[in-house]
Amino acid sequence: MAVSFLSRDVSDLCLGKPALRPVKADISVAEAVVELKRSGESHVSVWSCCSDHSTKALEGHNNCRCIGKISMVDVIVFLCKEENSRNLSKALQSPVSQILPSRIDIVRHLNPNSSLLEAIDCILGGTQNLVIPIQNNTSNNSRTKPASKPASPSSTDHGGVEYCWLTQEDVARFLLNSIGLFSPLPTFTIESLSIINYDIMTVGYHDLATSALGFISRANAEQTSVAVIDDDNRLIGEISPSTLAYCEETVAAAIASLSAGDLMAFIDCGSPTDDLLEMVKAKLEEKNLVALLRLVEEEYSAIFSSSSSSPLSLSSSASSAASSFSSDEELGLSRNSILGRYFARKTEAITCYPWSSLAAVMIQALAHRANNIWVVEEDQSVVGTVTYKQMLSVFGSIANPRPNKLPAGLPENSFKK
Repeated sequence: MAVSFLSRDVSDLCLGKPALRPVKADISVAEAVVELKRSGESHVSVWSCCSDHSTKALEGHNNCRCIGKISMVDVIVFLCKEENSRNLSKALQSPVSQILPSRIDIVRHLNPNSSLLEAIDCILGGTQNLVIPIQNNTSNNSRTKPASKPASPSSTDHGGVEYCWLTQEDVARFLLNSIGLFSPLPTFTIESLSIINYDIMTVGYHDLATSALGFISRANAEQTSVAVIDDDNRLIGEISPSTLAYCEETVAAAIASLSAGDLMAFIDCGSPTDDLLEMVKAKLEEKNLVALLRLVEEEYSAIFSSSSSSPLSLSSSASSAASSFSSDEELGLSRNSILGRYFARKTEAITCYPWSSLAAVMIQALAHRANNIWVVEEDQSVVGTVTYKQMLSVFGSIANPRPNKLPAGLPENSFKK
């Protein structure tokens, strides 16, 4: 039953999925930020056409392909670079291709009649999002699928076919809904299944947040997070790309000026406290990061206007430099168009133990919308992490089991039915 379940069409997972909104590969970073905020999603898809980069081409021709995805994490890391943090206007006018992940296998097109096992194999090969045509017809198993929702004005429609994408979380959720088919595998511990990743990224609570920038980029690429720890290696919280993806670009200013611990507080607040904002403002002025300072002041103008007599107000030289910084409208950023992008889950780290079962860890990850679950000992010292990719590797091994990878007590032919 388990193996036959893995043979189901991947199109079964597309039921109810919205059509992708296209972003042209030649737009600016500022325009990409606007699209991110307008979409309300954590990522938008980037498309390229062989002969025509127009929106019309994206909506009506089959010579277009999804070549990647971007999120606010990509934007924030880009703005934190030394040369960009001092000239935001220029940075935001850069082509979006500059912030696209270098790996081309991050997204992959897959036929709707491909099997669930093929989808899992793609994920195990490094794919994060699978681009699937949304079908309106009857699938191979003779079950009628409901018609997809009408395309939005900017949806990706290729000759009448819309596209959605499936994430690692979507695949894990689909498997969990039929977890009983894989018994007794879900009851095995993550330690016995050898899916704990001990190569983790950590940053000290009092360390500068800028020291974690490389880790944040890597965590975004590997669908995991950066652990924030104390001096005894105990887990305090995390800096998660899945949370940063719903933040504003002003988080770049917080990263440039705060410690890792204070950055967590900045993200958790949603609307940061006066004290945190004053701390950010003071540090930015100290580093003469005028462009980022201006960005923060415009974002939280109501708070700063009430303390205009503060000694932390801009010096005359800084004010002069800030006056040359382009306005949000000139950059294409509309702050009034989109509100409430902060994600419900903050920087609290979700944890499990080496002896936790696979099913329990899957439920945790899906319930908290977490890309990874931290593995800790009883004293809360962090030892590793488990991601969706590692969870899915267990199901991928069912069709082609390797004896040395099976947990003790599980016969090699357990799932060959």
